[in-house]
Amino acid sequence: MPKISLDMPAELMNDLKEHTGDDKKFVSLADAIRTACRKLLDQLDSIDERHGRGK
Repeated sequence: MPKISLDMPAELMNDLKEHTGDDKKFVSLADAIRTACRKLLDQLDSIDERHGRGK
């Protein structure tokens, strides 16, 4: 799996960390970011479909 590096505001990272860990929604920060990216891509695909744009 390719690795990426990015800059992120501390406020955003802290918000994500509140949902990460044992008994929380995400097992890791990386899992939270991957899930968010997948959801964004699904939403963009849906928008493209509604506007008649294909992949």
